[in-house]
Amino acid sequence: MSVKLGVPSKGRLMEKAFQWFGERGLTLTRTGSEREYAGAVEGIAGIDLVLLSAGEIPRELAAGRIHLGVTGTDLVQEKLVQWDQQVEPLAELGFGFADLIIAVPAAWVDVDTLDDLDAVAAAFRARHGFRLRIATKYHRLVREYLRHGGVADYQLVDSQGATEGTVKNLTAEAIADITSTGETLRANHLKVLAEEPVLRSQATLYRSRAAVRDEAHQATLCALYDRLGLDVRNRTRG
Repeated sequence: MSVKLGVPSKGRLMEKAFQWFGERGLTLTRTGSEREYAGAVEGIAGIDLVLLSAGEIPRELAAGRIHLGVTGTDLVQEKLVQWDQQVEPLAELGFGFADLIIAVPAAWVDVDTLDDLDAVAAAFRARHGFRLRIATKYHRLVREYLRHGGVADYQLVDSQGATEGTVKNLTAEAIADITSTGETLRANHLKVLAEEPVLRSQATLYRSRAAVRDEAHQATLCALYDRLGLDVRNRTRG
């Protein structure tokens, strides 16, 4: 059985991941058509490339179906409860940077902090009879962030499409979403709260704590860590 390495299956994340490994002497290639999600690794024997969506990789790591995986910090921490008990970050890869932020209508000129948002949320509920709606895909991370920030009178509404458009479409009053440049937010007349982001994310190489590893796996992993310039101490246990 080979060591399984999961990498995003398309787009810039795949291209940058292939480049990152290539710069360290490992050639990752897609085999077959783009619909087949199959790939190969050259440079070290005993590694299979598995192409998955970035959102699938955290769960595949947690289930132990892949040994290593490249995905965003945001996806790991949102999708996995007690994520650090299920996966271990091995290396930040220096691409895929994005911040998970809270944004409100630009017209809310007096709302710049979480305290301001809490006050507006309380006033909104008193006036409308229901809680202020925040649209997001990141329920776990946002709920914890707002709890620590003391924001109480709100409800999270699920958004799996264009989150930035929910305020304009009157399905939410604010949003929590990933942004890298802020251009889409500005185009939708939204502004980011002047607070630390919910999370600063980037593409990261993770190791599964659940994947089965025999002596052959251990030897392959040690060779891989050495090739990638990672400190292998304590990487072969747990």
